[in-house]
Amino acid sequence: MSTDTPASAPSESTAERYLAVQRSDEFAGLRRALRGFVFPMTVAFFLWYALYVILSAYARGFMGTKLVGNINVALVFGLLQFVSTFVIAWLYSRFANRRIDPVADRIRAEMGEVHHEHGPRG
Repeated sequence: MSTDTPASAPSESTAERYLAVQRSDEFAGLRRALRGFVFPMTVAFFLWYALYVILSAYARGFMGTKLVGNINVALVFGLLQFVSTFVIAWLYSRFANRRIDPVADRIRAEMGEVHHEHGPRG
């Protein structure tokens, strides 16, 4: 049996501060901005991927069309899946750097938490 006392729970004032931030217009705007990017981009990527799968299943003649040598439409579409993934990641990084991170940093500073610089992003 240990005589150590458990770590104290966060004080009510800290919890209240977090709840106040969560209810703030600035935080609501941050969530709205994030959702405004993430949801449409997720839908767009899903539709693009579904098109690839549906064409692969039901338009085999089209997908099997040779473009150059043994490279066919299906291979190009498959490779474009990777390209689109990296483009979306790059777009999100730019979006976050411009619209999300400044607001999140401001909220974090208002909360009095230690701010660590993330380093250069691009």
